Amino acid sequence: MLYYEQKINERLLNSLALAYMGDAVYETYVRYHLLQKGQVKPHLLHKEATKYVSAKAQSGVLHEMLANGFFQEEEVAIIKRGRNAKSGTVPKNTDVQTYRYSTAFEALIGSLYLAGKQERLEEVVTKAFELVEQIKGGQKNES
Repeated sequence: MLYYEQKINERLLNSLALAYMGDAVYETYVRYHLLQKGQVKPHLLHKEATKYVSAKAQSGVLHEMLANGFFQEEEVAIIKRGRNAKSGTVPKNTDVQTYRYSTAFEALIGSLYLAGKQERLEEVVTKAFELVEQIKGGQKNES
């Protein structure tokens, strides 16, 4: 990442700005993860990545992690802010509630990234990958 004198204070950003950053960060993690798994064909990479980055996948992962008490109190507050953010538009292939929870997930990722909480960010991403891969593999979620 390029160096900038002024650090961005993630607490002052609105949830949609956090989600904007989180979307890019999570997508980068997903792409690297897929390349590490040996995926190299562009069409298959895109198809596989969708299983991780779709609103449905992100919403499902977030619900599962919330249900299992995975998040700290401060993170839950960020998630709630992200969920309640009004974007004005919803993609045509998902419902409002799913979209809001995926925005909440991305806002958390963006917040952790901008706060420099690399270790926690990677714990969240790793857990999200585990959950997506359990679902993809048809396994029942036991986490």
